[in-house]
Formats: sequence, C-alpha cells, structure tokens
Amino acid sequence: MSDADPSGSGADPDAGRGVEPTDPGADEGFEPVDVFPDSDDFDLRPGSDSCYKCSTCDTNCPVAEVDDDFPGPKFQGPEQWRLKQNEDDYGIDESVMDCSNCMRCDNACPAGVPLSQMHNTARGQYVSDEMSRFSRKYLRNRVLANYRLFARLGSKVPRLSNALLNNRAVQWLNERLLGITGEREFPSFAAETFREWWTARGGAAASREHAATARERRGEPRDADKRVAYFHGCYANYNTPEVARATVRVFEWFGYEVAVPEQGCSGTPMFANGMLGDARRHAETNVASLSALAERGYDAVASCTSCSMALRQEYPELFDIDGIEAAAAHTFEAVEYLRIHEDLRDAVADAEVDDDSAAEFVYHAPCHARNQGLARQSLELFRELDGVDIEDAGDSCSGISGTYGWKADKYETSMAIGEEMFDHMEAAAGETGMTECPTCAMQMEHGTGYEIRHPLELLEAALVDDG
Repeated sequence: MSDADPSGSGADPDAGRGVEPTDPGADEGFEPVDVFPDSDDFDLRPGSDSCYKCSTCDTNCPVAEVDDDFPGPKFQGPEQWRLKQNEDDYGIDESVMDCSNCMRCDNACPAGVPLSQMHNTARGQYVSDEMSRFSRKYLRNRVLANYRLFARLGSKVPRLSNALLNNRAVQWLNERLLGITGEREFPSFAAETFREWWTARGGAAASREHAATARERRGEPRDADKRVAYFHGCYANYNTPEVARATVRVFEWFGYEVAVPEQGCSGTPMFANGMLGDARRHAETNVASLSALAERGYDAVASCTSCSMALRQEYPELFDIDGIEAAAAHTFEAVEYLRIHEDLRDAVADAEVDDDSAAEFVYHAPCHARNQGLARQSLELFRELDGVDIEDAGDSCSGISGTYGWKADKYETSMAIGEEMFDHMEAAAGETGMTECPTCAMQMEHGTGYEIRHPLELLEAALVDDG
C-alpha cells in the first residue's frame, strides 16, 4: 500500500438521504440522523415522535404494494418503538423480517424519521431475542447473510463450486432444507478473483506507475496527490472481478493511485437479516482500514451502491466504533467521486466506443443509489457517449433486495415487485441492462434474460481502451 498525502475532500453531510453531493473541495463531514442527542445507547424510541402518521412511507414501500399481509414501514419503525416506549416488555413483531431493507422509506419520509435505522435495530433485536438459533429460517438467514464466507470457500475451486451449486438436485435440497429458492441460478465464481489479479499485477506499486503515466499523458504533474482506496466488496471480488478491474483502470486513467485495503463485507446482507453482531465485526475491520487511510489523505470509493450506502449511512447510525465518522465522511460511490473531482462529462463526450461495446442500454437505478441522490447520474453521463443509447427502466424497485429474493418464501414477492421493471426493460429498445448493484443485476437478468453491465465497465470501454 502506498503512502498518501491528504486529498482535502469530504462527503456531503446529507449523502445517503437523497441529496446531491457537494462541490469539489467541500470539507463537511457526514452527519447521520441524530435521533436523540442525549442518548448514547442507540435506543430509538424517542425518534418515533417525529412521525406524524402520514403513511407516505407505506405508499412508497415496494413490499407493502404487493403483499397485503405486510404491515409496512410505519408499523415496523415508529409504531413499534412507540409501543416499546410504553411497554418495556413489548417484543418485536416477526413481520419486521419481511422488510427487504430497500430503504425507500427513508427517501419518502417528509419528516426525516430514520426508518431504516429503526428497522435494522428492530431486526437485530428480533433475531437476538425472539428467533430460535435452531430454526430453519435462522440457519438460512445466517448462510445468506454471510455470503462472503461461502464465496471465499467456493472460489477456491470455482468450476466445481459452480457445477455443484447449479445442479438441480443441490438446488432442490437447498430449498427443502434451508429455504433458499431453487428458482434462481447461483452466480458463478470467477476463475481468478479480483484480489488475485491485483496481487499478480503488482498491487499498489503497479497502480502508482500506471497513475503517474496517466498524469503525464493528461499534462498533470507526475507526482500529483491523487489517491483513492477501493472498497470492492464481496461480489466484485469473487463473482464479477471485471467490474473491480474496470474501476481500477478508470481511476488510473484519471491519474489516481489506487490502494486496495484490508476489508470485510460491507454488512448489507447482515443488516437485512438482523445479524448485527456479524455486521459489527466486519465494520470494525472496514472502519479501521478506511479511517487510517482517511488520515493519510485517501478517500474511499465503492463500485457497489449498497456498499457505499452501508459505509456512509448505516455504519454511523448503528455502531459506535472509533474512526467511524472519518470512514463515513470519506466514502463515495465511484462514479459520484469522479463526477465531483474530474471533468467526467467532457471526458465521456469526447470519447466513443467500438462496435463490441456499442449498445442500446436499459438502466435501472438501485434503491440504494436513489437514497444517495445518484439515481440519474448514469443516464445523464452516457447520453453524451457516441455509439451508446440509454433508456431509463423507471423508478420501480428490482425486488430482489440483496438476500430477500433468494428466500423461497419471498421469491414470488420479489418477482411481483420486479414486474414493473421487467416490463419497462422489455418495452425499451435496448436488450442490454445496466445497473450499479450486483443483486439488481441478478434480478434484471433473471427476469428478462438480458446481459447486464456495470457503468464502470462502459467507462472503461469508452476511456481506457480508447486512450
């Protein structure tokens, strides 16, 4: 890992709440919702008083829209906490496990009630106090929440793992024994993980040289202080290393030295399944790495919008870990970071793609991108790119919501939620999908059969291969 000097950038205090990022050079820290400043034990009951029962969250909830039995985010959040405020022995209602953690309710609430924070905390309490450790649902949820562990094992023998996991008999057993749906194909493990590629390529030293060469090409000082830490997450490491490689190459093309720090899972699947103890252990690793790098001038960039969402919003809302504010304040989604610090639009407008990359794309904005104010950035960016047409798949949720759509009892609900997105995609001219979220990509491919690309892959094709 290379040494670093401060880059002097910070994140918008409203990042993660549907607000556009600040201008370059801003130095304001991320401020998670301060539900009640006099409390230091994360007791969310007083925060329920901000809710005035308008039910906007319920009308924007994709689960409530298709499942009449789901009581909705208003009940899962402020109403449950009001009950707990008056009755200390009131338990958490089991229906909180039916929440998909899409976090659309956060964006919808006109009063700024921290609904997803309440839901995450309630799920954690339900799993801790109410859920049997020997139940099939607990075992299933623990397996899905800790995907990183199984991906690390599976990637050791990727061809065998891929064959076994997508064997019909194994899928049948998974559904019968664990409740993991047999309707979906498991994502393939890559023959070479991103971190294996990174090490074989030469790590930070190789990136430093690539970046210096790019700065010379761009007419910038060879020793300019442009450095980022890449939080690649689990999926880009084990399943789609092409996305992670594209991220590195695009940032190097703009003259950034890239560091790949020690990291665990972002915790997103653990939040969604109430495994807050597991999430905290991974958060401690991530916060230690990223806060130390922030002190040395690094900003962190993530190619997955759920990862950036967890690091910049959910961590400081749920955990009290030394350095957590610095890690959150210096975390960005990757394209967002380039839009802030580089003339990305002009770079794309001056580029073109070859015939292999030219396509008509249908773009889906993940819910966790919308919550960070990033819903339209790819649409705006690639409309300037010669050889590419891009259409919006609408504002519906994909329905898979990470591990939610992998549960046998939620599969039909997830497909019902995604139906509007499927219809938009099939009505569009393009037959190639685009999204920043790997699980949204799974759902898009599953529902339409389209090939799905990441915006950073298209940026690589437009800029790096052309430059």
